[in-house]
Formats: sequence, structure tokens, C-alpha cells
Amino acid sequence: MRFELFVAARYLKAKRRQAVVGIVTTISVAGVAAGVAALIIALAITNGMRRDLQDRLLGSSAHVELMRVAADGIKDWPPLLERLRHVPHVTAAAPGLYGQVLVSRGPRAGFALIKGVVPADERTVSNLLDSMVSGSAKDLEPETSAPAASAGLSANKDLPAAPDDTPYPPLVLGKDLAEQIGAQAGDSVLVTSPQGELTPLGLAPKYQRFRVVGIFHSGFYQYDAAYAFMRLADAQRLFSEPDLLSVISFKVDDLYRAPEVGRDLEQSAGKGFMTTNWMEVNRELFRALREEQIVTFIIIALIVVVAALNILIALTMMVMEKTRDIAVLMSFGVEPRQVRRIFLMQGLLISLIGTALGLVLGYLAAWAGGHYHFVHLSAEVYSIDTLPFAPRPLDGVIVAAVSIGISLLATLYPSSTAARILPAEALRYE
Repeated sequence: MRFELFVAARYLKAKRRQAVVGIVTTISVAGVAAGVAALIIALAITNGMRRDLQDRLLGSSAHVELMRVAADGIKDWPPLLERLRHVPHVTAAAPGLYGQVLVSRGPRAGFALIKGVVPADERTVSNLLDSMVSGSAKDLEPETSAPAASAGLSANKDLPAAPDDTPYPPLVLGKDLAEQIGAQAGDSVLVTSPQGELTPLGLAPKYQRFRVVGIFHSGFYQYDAAYAFMRLADAQRLFSEPDLLSVISFKVDDLYRAPEVGRDLEQSAGKGFMTTNWMEVNRELFRALREEQIVTFIIIALIVVVAALNILIALTMMVMEKTRDIAVLMSFGVEPRQVRRIFLMQGLLISLIGTALGLVLGYLAAWAGGHYHFVHLSAEVYSIDTLPFAPRPLDGVIVAAVSIGISLLATLYPSSTAARILPAEALRYE
């Protein structure tokens, strides 16, 4: 063992003439451990929130969406869809037709973004139809009879007060939207489209009754409060857009290559098409999460800074206590730089012990939180019912480096003070 490290370890273990020095040293170790553990737990929580949010977003939406630059929709889409399925890195594709409508049941109503889908294809790019909490989306499968699919369609006419078991076209609502209008699986609702029909009295909205066959719950308010699904053919009839799409959705094999795949899809589709991807749509959200993580790191790192100040105080008091010993060592030929290293290593030992304890405590707490889910949240507010933890080894390396670096900075002043002690002056009155 090097001489400096041996003396530093002896100073840490030796009994104190002043008990306060030992107490401050213990507080320094505890402070470093608390700061490191808090950093590990906070980073695990932010990583867990980001991971869960990304997984849910990507499960609820497509990686890439193709649409026309002009607002005229995608015509003659079947051959285009089949061709784009074979673009490299594309694993699934689904047609869709969007439209803004008013969904009402009795006196209660709410605005919704309807998406006409082919269920078998939609399930390959989104899991919303698989996240049912009531009813089933099986009734969205291709219709078997034209009369049943077109029942109840009218424009500017009185609607019959038919019972809920009338074979109206099927509709799937988001959980919050269903609660807003007071609808349950099996109920009939009135869907009003602003894209109406021209009558002698002017443009009249088109409305049609649908039967609620299922209610989905994605955990995201923007989907659960505003989304609804119906069959593509029903949506085309409701919006008077036969054989027309507004978007083609895609899943890709590497979600981080979505922008590159989007450009390939634009080239394959030809002029007049554009794409958006999940990274563009959610850029501000993930940027906010990243900034939140940085701010959290800085704020909690202040605990380590406070612990470093305790190290500075402890080493300064130890230099004052060991002034005679330092003078004796220097009179025996120990060089000032060696004295400086003694106290640098002493601060390093305090930091290493505290950092090691903090890493163990932090990772144990993060593992327990993720395994046992003992921290519960309000699902209505946070969209998740337990606090997620996702500790990463890289975070431990970064936190340890920051902790040790701050602690070493705190040792510079007391170690330099110890190296400047003059043996003759220190031993004059001994």
C-alpha cells in the first residue's frame, strides 16, 4: 500500500481528540450516499416514465403515416397500399379514413375523431382495438349484409326511436368519450358529420345511428377522450367519400429509422405525398421529458454538493487537528506534495465509501419499486397506476463520476493548506 493511502486510511480510522470531526466525517459519508441514492432513484423514475410513455404511444399509434399533400385524400389506394407494403423495413400497413364528428346519446354529446379502419390491418399498426375494457371489437370485422350496414342513414330527416338492439353499424369508443356521453357497450349513439348533403334548403349535416360494440382504454387522455373507430366502408359512406383514404399507416422494424423509411415511402408513392412519423409528432413531449430529467439531475445533485461541503469542513478540521503530526512527518522528510496526496486520498476514500453505499441503496430501491410496485398513482391523472422504475447501468457510472468529481474538488483547499504547513512554526511550542 502506498504511503499516502496508508496514512489517509489510518487518519480516518483513528480515534479523535475532538469527537465533532468524526461526526462530520460520518455525516459526509451519509450525505454522499443519500445524494447518490436519490439521483439513482430519480433517474430510474424518469427513465421508467419515458419508457412507459414511449411504449404506450408507439403501441397506440403508427410509426409512419402517409397522406396527400393536398386535402383531396388518397384515391385508388389498394394497389398503392400493396406496393408500399414491400418497401424495405416496412413490417405492416393499414388504410384509414379520418373525420371529425359529433357523437351524442340523448342530451349528452362530445366531439370525436372517427377513424374508419380495416380491423385486421389496423391491429398490425396499433393496439387500440386490443385494449378493450368493455364489449368487443370483433363486430368491426367486414360487414356481411349491406342493409344492416346502411341502417339508419339519413339527411335532414327525423330519426326513428329504434331500440338499442337494432342492427346499426358498429362503433368503438374511447373510455373517456363514452363516459362523457353516457354510453356503454350495446347502446346506440347518433353520429353527426359536418360533411352533409345538399338539400333544397341548403347544406344539411348527415347523421347516422351506430351501435357501440366496444370501449377501449389506452391510458392516454387524447386517445380515450377523442377517438372512435368504425369500419372503413361505414366511414366512407358517412363522409360521402367512396373508395377514399385520408392516411395509410405503417409499422417499421426499427422505430428509430422511421424518418428514413418515411422518405423511402414518399419516393415509392410518387409526387403529391408526404409522411409524418412518431418522432416528429411527439418531439416536444420527449424533449420536455429529457429537459425534466436534466433539471431533476441538477437539483438532486445539490445534495452531493452539500455533502462535498461537509467533506471540506471535515478535512479542514482534521488538518487543524493533525497539524503537529504533519509537521513531524515533514521533519522526517515527507514532501509537501505527499502531504497533499494524504488528504486528497482521505477525501477520495470518504467519497468512494459514500458513493458505493449510495449506488447499492439506490439500485436496491429502484429494483424493489419496479418489482413490487409499492408506489401507487392515480391512473386518472397519470395514465398509469404504479410508479415505473427503469434503472440503467450507465446512470450509475455518470452519477458515480459526478459524485467523486465534486468530492475531490472539495478536498483541494484543505489538502493545499496541509501542504503549506511549516514544521518549525508548528512545533515551536511543543
